[in-house]
Amino acid sequence: MRRPVLAFLTAALIGAGASAAARAEETALPQERWSFRGIFGTYDRAAVQRGFQVYKEICSACHSMNLVHYRDLQAVGFSEDQVKQIAASVQVTDGPNDAGEMFERPGKPSDPFKAPFPNENAARAANNGALPPDLSLMYKARKGGADYTYGILTGYGEPPAGVTIAEGMNYNKYFPGHQIAMPPPLQDGRVTYADGTPATVEQMSHDVVTFLTWAANPEMVERKQIGWRWVLFFLIMAGLTYGVKRKVWADVH
Repeated sequence: MRRPVLAFLTAALIGAGASAAARAEETALPQERWSFRGIFGTYDRAAVQRGFQVYKEICSACHSMNLVHYRDLQAVGFSEDQVKQIAASVQVTDGPNDAGEMFERPGKPSDPFKAPFPNENAARAANNGALPPDLSLMYKARKGGADYTYGILTGYGEPPAGVTIAEGMNYNKYFPGHQIAMPPPLQDGRVTYADGTPATVEQMSHDVVTFLTWAANPEMVERKQIGWRWVLFFLIMAGLTYGVKRKVWADVH
């Protein structure tokens, strides 16, 4: 019985060593300055709107955001008319009608963002077997949050000497294993910002990550404000309680 136990322990130690070595090879994520970080953090609305433009013009070709509706965009500064125009710019499948048939219609503010593919099989067929993940909760779904997604978008490059990349894969220094099926989605000048902001890869990455963070955590600012109100309330109550205590026990020696 001792030999199997020793073999198991040896295999476990080897596996642990390999895992530690793999972790040591991972590149530390970039540490960006985000407006929403910290206890007083808030969303930069201009960045969120620019990020939506990047998602709409580039990312939405492969990635869905099924948990976000067009009407949600009013929360980041888009007017009601703008939201209607954005929604109406896509055709969505609806129905069945009275004849029992599905039909196409312009989108409505109440519709979720239109998915690029009708189902997972169609998505895999269009992407060499890889399934582009839904981005609705990407900020929460990956360790590292905003920095992780920013790193993936900016981490493409030529592989180091001695590193072999499998066919159909791309080198990315921040992706676990450094091989990713998604080709570089961003190039300088890929979009034209209405406010004149230069559309560099870094700027577009920063903007779209801000948008994805808002999409996954739209109530963040309100939650922080509620938290600070409670902190202020407890500080006032603590002061009043201390004052009452001093008053009641002032004559006790």
